[in-house]
Amino acid sequence: MTRGAPEFVPPELATLVDDPPAGPQWVFETKYDGYRLEPMIARGKARLMTRRGKDWSDRFPALAADLGRLPVRTAVLDGEVVVLDRRGRSRFMLLQQSLDASGDQDLTFFAFDLLHHDGEDLRRLPLTERRDRLETLLRKAGLGRTASVQLGQRLSGRGSTLLRAACRRGLEGIMAKRSDSTYQSRRTMDWVKIKCSNRQEFVIVGFTPPKGSRVDIGSLLLGVYDRGELRYAGRVGTGMDDETLRVLRRRLRPLQRASSPLSPRPPGIPRDTTWVAPRLVCEVSFTEWTRDGSLRHPVFAGLREDKPARDVHHERPA
Repeated sequence: MTRGAPEFVPPELATLVDDPPAGPQWVFETKYDGYRLEPMIARGKARLMTRRGKDWSDRFPALAADLGRLPVRTAVLDGEVVVLDRRGRSRFMLLQQSLDASGDQDLTFFAFDLLHHDGEDLRRLPLTERRDRLETLLRKAGLGRTASVQLGQRLSGRGSTLLRAACRRGLEGIMAKRSDSTYQSRRTMDWVKIKCSNRQEFVIVGFTPPKGSRVDIGSLLLGVYDRGELRYAGRVGTGMDDETLRVLRRRLRPLQRASSPLSPRPPGIPRDTTWVAPRLVCEVSFTEWTRDGSLRHPVFAGLREDKPARDVHHERPA
């Protein structure tokens, strides 16, 4: 076991699958719709690290202060920061709106793992023991149900039943994790995610002008990387209110370029398209992929600032 102040730990990532796994070795959790964060706590202060190791403490100052008050000398947690709607469901669009408004008073951090605690490296312990220690830590903190730091919800029942219930509630899906698994800083089959609908990140490669009463942007042109090449994935024009369109236009304006970043340039692209450097990443929900690799019925969910464009690929279930 390692002693002393811990370093940033690259997170364990879940693999997308079609159906929930079965068997007593699996435990199920709510799949949250927010930003993955790794709070690193030392001497009463918390640094909030993204999954790529960027310090976002200044974006969530109130949350960082609350995490810094946990009764530990040092600790590293793993979890997700969200904004809940009136029905208690996490909504990425609400989180994005909160960030755009430069406020973090409505945020909730759901902790689901404990990687270090007071100089002890817990990653070699089974998930169930890490979870028990996390639950004990948060209980000692005396946090209520309305606190900004909460224990991630553990679900009881069969995976297939839990997934149906999550989808009926309008949630994004569920997580399944092997109860005996150690913590590994990579994508594994020990953690899997099952979604209620198709949804993933895309790179914004261009936009079309607005028409009628619409402001700033008509639709966004999307791409994903495949074997090192940026491939066209279709357009999205729904799911964006006027304020979102203004924010997008402001973010895209300095990225404009004369030529398409796609390889190859697909047919049927509107002539009035404005191309942009492939740097901004957004999340989009959709019903399915078409045969030519485009999205059917896409809906914009929000910008994702915690994932580099180069890491965006066509996500296929294992």
